[in-house]
Amino acid sequence: MADQVTASRKAALTARGGSAEAILTPAPAATRISLRAGADALPALSAALGVTLPTRPKTSASSGQRHALWIGPDEWLVIDESQADLMAAAASSGTLHSAVDISHRNVAVIVSGPGADVAINSGCPQDLSLAIFPVGGCSRTILGKAEIILFRTAEDQFRVECWRSFSPFVFGLLSEGAADAGH
Repeated sequence: MADQVTASRKAALTARGGSAEAILTPAPAATRISLRAGADALPALSAALGVTLPTRPKTSASSGQRHALWIGPDEWLVIDESQADLMAAAASSGTLHSAVDISHRNVAVIVSGPGADVAINSGCPQDLSLAIFPVGGCSRTILGKAEIILFRTAEDQFRVECWRSFSPFVFGLLSEGAADAGH
């Protein structure tokens, strides 16, 4: 009989980087689901997930270490930094929805400091002024040629979600932007 082997995934990003103005830190592992549902399912899904799913563009909702980001009219990215089982939580809602576990597809970079917005804007056309993109704001956008989901977690801090395969490119571009933010 063959021995059973369990694969373990190595972190896509391990190094910190940036500058004094814009610090880049790989985010700790998290569970994530891409969630699609109709308006009639939102109350039950929100209750099951423990966070109210936002219904307005560029908004998010958080409860502890769980965040729900509005991505489109019937689409959310739900992130749990404590690595809870989001698939089981969504399934317990008893409503019609589509949930796909993307925990291993995505990684995140935390960009913080007074020049965080400058570092991100080096490759992202989004207006990151607090008036337009307030704390809690989120959007699907681009950084260079990579699709990202940008989430402002504090006045001077952002979570940049990207596909694992694009993470070296995203981290490199943010590193260049962070160096520029320091000048």
